[in-house]
Amino acid sequence: MLVRQVRISPQSQDKLSRLKGKTGIKNWNILARWAFCYSLKEGSIPTDIEINHDGGVEMTWHTFAGEVGGVYEMLLSRWCMDNNLGTDPDTLVKYFNLHLERGIGYLSGTNFIRSIEDLLSLGFGE
Repeated sequence: MLVRQVRISPQSQDKLSRLKGKTGIKNWNILARWAFCYSLKEGSIPTDIEINHDGGVEMTWHTFAGEVGGVYEMLLSRWCMDNNLGTDPDTLVKYFNLHLERGIGYLSGTNFIRSIEDLLSLGFGE
């Protein structure tokens, strides 16, 4: 388990709320998974910013990752290795949070996500 609690900033919570409305996806964790993976796919190293989680969404790691938590951990570890960042627990937690926040920003900043079909197109490159 990478973290016990996944925390999302209030600003990202607002962005996720708008995405929930656009896509019809009712659960935070589903959109958070998409955001995390989309940020990893982008390839670059997220800007190292301080994230204020006070007042945002909080969910357990199991709620975020479900039964495939090891897959998310492996994806992040591989990304960190590919970027020569190390895979110690502090580094993994740091980049998990940065990718999650950045991914939410990316998904909410793309004006072409107006429906779940647009999200699927983004994920599957159609």
